[in-house]
Amino acid sequence: MKTSFLTNCLGILGVGLATLASTSNAKEKNVGFLYTMDNASAGNHVLVITRIGGALSVTASYATGGLGLGTAPGLGSQGSVVLSPDSQWLFVCNAGSGEISVFETMPGGELQLTDKVGSGGGQPVSLTLQGSLLYVLNVAASGSSDNVTAFHFGCGNLTLLPGSTRPLSAASTTPTQVSFSRGGDALVVTEKVTGLIDTWLLGHDGMATEHQVFTSVGKWPFGFAVGRGDQLFISEAAAGAPNGSSVSSYELSTSGSLAVISGKVPTEQTAACWLVLSYDGHYVYTANAGSASISGFRANWDGSLELLNNPSLPAKTGMHPADMTLSHDGQMLFSLNNGDGSVSAFDVNCDGGLEPKSGLTGLPTTSAGLAAW
Repeated sequence: MKTSFLTNCLGILGVGLATLASTSNAKEKNVGFLYTMDNASAGNHVLVITRIGGALSVTASYATGGLGLGTAPGLGSQGSVVLSPDSQWLFVCNAGSGEISVFETMPGGELQLTDKVGSGGGQPVSLTLQGSLLYVLNVAASGSSDNVTAFHFGCGNLTLLPGSTRPLSAASTTPTQVSFSRGGDALVVTEKVTGLIDTWLLGHDGMATEHQVFTSVGKWPFGFAVGRGDQLFISEAAAGAPNGSSVSSYELSTSGSLAVISGKVPTEQTAACWLVLSYDGHYVYTANAGSASISGFRANWDGSLELLNNPSLPAKTGMHPADMTLSHDGQMLFSLNNGDGSVSAFDVNCDGGLEPKSGLTGLPTTSAGLAAW
């Protein structure tokens, strides 16, 4: 990526002194924060969930200035609420009003709205940030088509990158997630209904070029994560197949092409939609919406996958587990269960197993997105 896109105000490139202090204090006091949104059609809000020890509680609500869809359960996408790597900035999709909101995070988990801009498409459902470049995935709405669009981020504000909008494989594909490659030199999108995976290379100016389309090994590619060496781990919901959902891994080359490493490794559960990768890259977890569970896989160094044979897996969650996130230290995993408005919490053991902890209830079933530090 061009140096100018990696050069930005101290707020995005480095962790500010206040953020360092607040994160340090949070670790010392075993305090952390989770962020989700209620996705309300009358006015979208970010809900702040405070974690003190093992207890979770909703401690604040902040208006995004935009509208959600008000649909239950959630948005059916991954990455609608994301934190910058230094946890100083929070980005939120307002799917109902076609906007993106930006918040600055404060030491106690409080938020300050700094910007709200049009998303460059119909309904923004997924975001990805690399340096000072943010891409949004927009779902077709009101005569628009599915697309990805880029923004430059600096000091709390988003600026549209003119001419950056790119179409997907078709006008309406039910896309679910957008993400950068590990080095930020490529962009990836999953299309659920078409069963396709889009890739683009990114120029020095941040523009997406050389669009390629690949057929997913499994049916309904959904959530994904990028691991070491640009290995992609993609969940496959496989609608209509009892216990037929799976995970596949791919190698993303420097030319933007995909090569299958492990194809359709079964979750032995139903509707594996959302997916996260442990920070050390050793374990992959899927939220199985149809089974109210989380499956775990070992990710080997070559990117191959093995379903974990662990007494704690699959781990039971609330109804319709969706977005998942890890704590800042990677020692806890959280799932937003928008089928019953709950959050499930787990300790992540060294063998990849999940030990259930106290969760949270009482969230709206329209809730979507989950980020944590």
